Amino acid sequence: MLDIPDYPFQAYIFDCDGTLVDSMPLHYLAWVEALKQHDAPFEFTEEVFYAHAGIKEQDVVKILNSRHGTNIDPVSVDELKMEIFRRRIPEVQPVRPVAEFAKSLEGRFPMAVASGSEEPTVRGCLEATGLIHLFENIITPKLVKHGKPAPDMFLLAAERMGIAPSECLVLEDGNSGLEAAKAAGMQAVFIPRTLR
Repeated sequence: MLDIPDYPFQAYIFDCDGTLVDSMPLHYLAWVEALKQHDAPFEFTEEVFYAHAGIKEQDVVKILNSRHGTNIDPVSVDELKMEIFRRRIPEVQPVRPVAEFAKSLEGRFPMAVASGSEEPTVRGCLEATGLIHLFENIITPKLVKHGKPAPDMFLLAAERMGIAPSECLVLEDGNSGLEAAKAAGMQAVFIPRTLR
């Protein structure tokens, strides 16, 4: 059950992975395989994976490199990880309570997706789950200077919808996204992994 704050919001911004679609387990498998193929000498646990939810893939590799004293190529890992994930997109399922909530807003409020994933991945997941038609605006890191936890993606989404940031509600499953919403002056609803 979604716990939506009692406030007359004018627009809604959804994260994609782990919020609208249950793609995180597939992202995790793709990460493990990509790092393995790059001979990463460290274990990439689910805990580490979820702690970096919403952060751009290349930035995660840079964080891992500095933490473990390694020099793994962020671009190469990112590309391989995305290729592995893209092959599995047809397996992605919606996070039903969030998907149903988004459908209930159709035609009544402007909605946007603001995701740390690249646009083809986001579109693929939304198409696989039958949600693509709900979102006129899809905001990804390429469109802004700074990804989450900076507020840039959420502020751009609000701007494109023509709604003041304070009138937007963000639905997010990652800490970096919750920080970004707060920095953007928006209220947010946390989507726990147990909500499926």
